[in-house]
Amino acid sequence: MMAKGSTGIEVILSTLENTRDLQTTINILNILLELVAVGGNRRTSVLVSRGGTQILLQLLVNASKESPPNEELMVLLHSLLAKVGPKDRKFGVKARINGALNITLNIVKQNLQNQKLILPCLQVIRVYSTTSVNAVSLGKNGVVELIFKIIGPFSKKNTGLMKVALDTLAALLKSRTNARRAVDRGYVQMLLTIYVDWHRHDSRHRHMLIRKGILQAIKSITNIKLGRKAFLDVNGMKILYNTSQECLAVRTLDPLVNTSSLIMRKCYPKNRLPLPTIKSAFHFQLPIIPVNGPVYQLYSLPPEVDDVVDESDDNDDTETESEIENDNEEDFDQNFKNDDIETDINKLKPKHELGRPFEDLKMYEQFFPEFTEDFQIFDFDWNKKSCYHVPDYLRSSNAGECDLISKEPKPLSTNITQGGPIVVPTAEVEQSPVNHAIEIPVKETHPLQTEDCNKRPIFLGLVKNDNSMDNTLQHHSDQMNLLPSCQCLNHEIIKDFDKISLQNTSKSEQSYTSKAITKKECKSSLSEITCNKSFQHVSSCGGVLFEGRSVQLGKLCCSGPDPEEEDVSCSVSVEEQVMPEVPDALQLHDPELYIEIVKNTKSVPEYSEVAYPDYFGHIPPPFKEPILERPYGVQRKKRMAGSHIRTLMTKINQDIERLIHPNDIIDRVVYDLDNVSYPVPDEGDVLKFNSKFESGNLRKVIQIRKNEYDLILNSDINSNHYHQWFYFEVSGMRAGIAYRFNIINCEKTNSQFNYGMQPLMYSVQEALSGRPWWIRVGTDICYYKNHFSRSSIAAGGQKGKSYYTITFTITFQHKDDVCYFAYHYPYTYSALMMHLQKLESTHNPQQIYFRQDTLCETLSGNSCPIVTITAMPESNYYEHICQFRNRPYIFLSARVHPGETNSSWVMKGTLEYLMSNTASAQSLRESYIFKIVPMLNPDGVINGNHRCSLSGEDLNRQWQNPNLDLHPTIYHAKGLLQYLAAIKRLPLVFCDYHGHSRKKNVFMYGCSIKETMWHTSAASCELIEDLGYRTLPKILSQTAPAFCMSSCSFVVEKSKESTARVVVWREIGVQRSYTMESTLCGCDQGKYKGLQIGTYELEEMGAKFCSGLLRLKRLTSPQEYNLPSTLFEIENELIESSCKVTSPTTYVLDEDEPRFLEEVDYSAESNDEPDVDLANNAADYEPSLQEDGLSDSEITRTHLP
Repeated sequence: MMAKGSTGIEVILSTLENTRDLQTTINILNILLELVAVGGNRRTSVLVSRGGTQILLQLLVNASKESPPNEELMVLLHSLLAKVGPKDRKFGVKARINGALNITLNIVKQNLQNQKLILPCLQVIRVYSTTSVNAVSLGKNGVVELIFKIIGPFSKKNTGLMKVALDTLAALLKSRTNARRAVDRGYVQMLLTIYVDWHRHDSRHRHMLIRKGILQAIKSITNIKLGRKAFLDVNGMKILYNTSQECLAVRTLDPLVNTSSLIMRKCYPKNRLPLPTIKSAFHFQLPIIPVNGPVYQLYSLPPEVDDVVDESDDNDDTETESEIENDNEEDFDQNFKNDDIETDINKLKPKHELGRPFEDLKMYEQFFPEFTEDFQIFDFDWNKKSCYHVPDYLRSSNAGECDLISKEPKPLSTNITQGGPIVVPTAEVEQSPVNHAIEIPVKETHPLQTEDCNKRPIFLGLVKNDNSMDNTLQHHSDQMNLLPSCQCLNHEIIKDFDKISLQNTSKSEQSYTSKAITKKECKSSLSEITCNKSFQHVSSCGGVLFEGRSVQLGKLCCSGPDPEEEDVSCSVSVEEQVMPEVPDALQLHDPELYIEIVKNTKSVPEYSEVAYPDYFGHIPPPFKEPILERPYGVQRKKRMAGSHIRTLMTKINQDIERLIHPNDIIDRVVYDLDNVSYPVPDEGDVLKFNSKFESGNLRKVIQIRKNEYDLILNSDINSNHYHQWFYFEVSGMRAGIAYRFNIINCEKTNSQFNYGMQPLMYSVQEALSGRPWWIRVGTDICYYKNHFSRSSIAAGGQKGKSYYTITFTITFQHKDDVCYFAYHYPYTYSALMMHLQKLESTHNPQQIYFRQDTLCETLSGNSCPIVTITAMPESNYYEHICQFRNRPYIFLSARVHPGETNSSWVMKGTLEYLMSNTASAQSLRESYIFKIVPMLNPDGVINGNHRCSLSGEDLNRQWQNPNLDLHPTIYHAKGLLQYLAAIKRLPLVFCDYHGHSRKKNVFMYGCSIKETMWHTSAASCELIEDLGYRTLPKILSQTAPAFCMSSCSFVVEKSKESTARVVVWREIGVQRSYTMESTLCGCDQGKYKGLQIGTYELEEMGAKFCSGLLRLKRLTSPQEYNLPSTLFEIENELIESSCKVTSPTTYVLDEDEPRFLEEVDYSAESNDEPDVDLANNAADYEPSLQEDGLSDSEITRTHLP
């Protein structure tokens, strides 16, 4: 006992083990209790590590043999075991082997009236029950029935014992066997009765923990299907709903409200989505359908199995404790092991295999004309002093010119070949206070000659800058601030039509007269347009033939300046219409060109409409948009101002109300892609919806309450899942009314909507008032699991059979506006083709080598563009041509996942930077040849898919073995890289742009053998690896404000073996092969910390990526620059030292998304299906009593100076 080196704990435990004196034993136990109480977890862990658990259990067994056992000794032993047990992972096994379970249980049975003794015994039983085997064993011996003898109705006596008994009961009922026993004995109703009794009598809320303990016991029982049925049978939904409503007024009772909500949501009967099938509303016939492919499996399912709700018990597994303490989360993360990480070093080693014979790869020579171009017929002396050709649309126009940013209206053409109406986007402009963040002066318009108008399309909605302004117009503008107007029509768009009319479905049409608009005669004859003040939204715009295709521009209203003039009719010729001025931006946007491209874009639904934001364009707003702080009580009842607004319940309570008060639900379909003959509501207070335009996604809308709508998204074509992307139009709204939108069939288990991200809205009314931009909107935003479900068979055996809801509230500023909502900033295929054409038509061929080719055609016949950008050689001399041809390659791609629209905005920033006139851009072009595939999945983008192509497959999982017939863009993109590898011209960098839905900032994924092996048992210290793959991410972390190095990962996973990043690294041999992920939400570090990301920041990231490549060039080739070599040595040391790997990197999990480590506060999220990949997200959130935050209305935008 006194051996050298023995610690004090060891001495005490040895004495306790060997003494036979009762008083000595009691004294030692008291000493150990004090040590544990003072020392906390550390001393308890030491006690366990020294064998204390076994000694205490053996002492308990020995003491139980005495008759009767010493009460004081039993109290001390159980009190100490209750503290030691949770720190010993094998405590349950040790207790069972030693026979301690029955000993403790018998003590409780024999001493029900002895509170002092049974209280620590119940605490130990609770620890015993953490092992499922022990819980079942105790249940068979009657422990559940025993505890129900202890708990009971409200009483001020023995409240401590009541609390411990309830906690023990909740732990025992986590066993399915015990839960069934409780149901069979009618304990569900008994628990509800006891809860109601405590709820009624505990008026001062002093026993909230007891009330919560009862709810926890109910929660454990309802983890099984039998328990949920019993709960519903005894009217448990109504009981908990009513009691939770009474608790809403008291903030300290939030834990009761949250637990009640969790139980009710879990017990809410699972429903199928109100759809005929969960397969996409559209179908595309593939050229081949592999038997083992997803499309064959999808359509081979019998109809009755396709979307049947899964009736299996999704809680069969014992539910683990859901409330994870904060101090345990770090330990969990450190011990987290990802089985997806590749552990076979042979599979990690690059193969460098072409995979195709070189003769086959020769077909790609045509995409590399820079290898053969000799420039002998090119004039290198023309305009050599000009570094960059200024495009026409950036120049100031003379009176007779009509350029891209001309603000002048155009006359209509009288050359008619085909007739038909077209609905022109416009909206009623209210006489409301203008947003003073931007001054919008109204300029005088000038007539344009018809022949001049045919030269260049005007930019819709912009008025021409002119110093001379009509006094009448100026006076009117000063009075109204916002100029009411009709939408200006572009001559190029309607040149084939005799007359264009704004259609009106109302029988009592009234038109207005344009007021205070300067009129000037046009030299050519003009068609007139009739504008109607009382214009009603049109459900069908009619067919307008554009070379055999129907193209419509939305269903909007046309307004006048004064309601008093509604019954005054007039005809307003097009040149009399004027649009408010907006900032000079959108240099690449051309509405007329966009329409021309749309006419040639092929979609599966054969869209004939154009969304107004895509037609008019978007510019970044001149204000910052902060990440929406999650206010206290998002899932609480809120009172909203306004005589027409009732008390607003949260979405969770609204779901429950549907079951409790079904007669209050309207349940009317107002939009349905599956039923073209659905009745269109004609009531003025019912919203109208539309998604029949490029990239649109909205399948069905059901009106639930007067101002609440359930929205259902369409699956990816040839699929029955991947619901996340949405883009739709809403009209017919009233101003100042709060509308609730619930998108009810999302699939991801978590979303940045829970962490401050807001959906985007584009208002036509605002655009016509000079604010053509998407803005973040919405309050009461929440993302949570709902009661809709799909069968495991229909889901392909996937986990997570339940759907999730995005819910948000919108209050519109303008009556009868037309607004568009989107998951993220839309960027259509037609917009890309328009931008590429504008870049090609405006670049300076003397300085920039720009070439756009068609890599291939997609499944539906759309072209997939590939762009080559570099600098022209200095001359056609041999050495200059050699330098031109020998520049290293940079290969970039984007938008393989259609729903990740932010990747296209980053690519847009890259393209514009590469085509800009800055010295750094020219230096970059002189350093590299850029091969860019800006959109790898055009069909998915066009048809509003979220992740797949028309083959129903994720194209970023096809790079290992792409099929020419099913994945042509991937097949040929890989072929380009294989060709470069075959001719020994490997790209220096390959980067695939992506978007990330569950993380903030911008970051990269790369590939490293060493860092991957770091997470396995294999030793990685012997591996020698070039750390060059870390250089570019490190450069970006120093230069790009949105980039975050700590979020980067260089681990290779098994599930990512067929992604572009891994295949290009392993098979092609590109060391710097990356996926660059951009957040959909915002940033939590750097310059943009606390701000939601916008198109400005995304385009800036694309430009910063280019500047990072230039710095990479300088670091790798300092001899090419006339700078001191010491400067480059210092810079190299800085980069290389920063790039040293000192710790493992982030894991990368499912769907290209690393583990989401932010705290999740679902508030009422059930734990039916714990998500292994997001284990921390499964916790039940209970707001702390001190939690406080800003309300949604208090979140204000900070305007830029």
